[in-house]
Amino acid sequence: MSNSAASAYARVATTTASPRDIEAQTLLKAANKLQDAINSAEPFSEQTTQALMFNRKLWTIFLSEAMRENNPQPIDVRQRIANISVFVLSQTAALQMSPQFDHFRPLIEINRNIAAGLSGRP
Repeated sequence: MSNSAASAYARVATTTASPRDIEAQTLLKAANKLQDAINSAEPFSEQTTQALMFNRKLWTIFLSEAMRENNPQPIDVRQRIANISVFVLSQTAALQMSPQFDHFRPLIEINRNIAAGLSGRP
């Protein structure tokens, strides 16, 4: 498939995806960026910095949404999302200060597991 055809397909897929699908895709993107940073074997590379920043921005959005007063989710779901968000944000911030690839794995697994749940996969 040509690059322009792939880009067109990606745009259509994104515009027809549900919010849950978009969240799942974005979590997988964050997990993949973190995995790619590990694979690069350069803890202080720009790739590692960008992967951690992307993950931090994503989870900041999740935390903001969970804390939003008019969020339609039940309070217990919102609290769980907020708790996970706080954990992920604190771990990501620590890794930004001192990148240790063995500590990336929990963040990758959290992102992948939540993406699977949002997609309805076990």
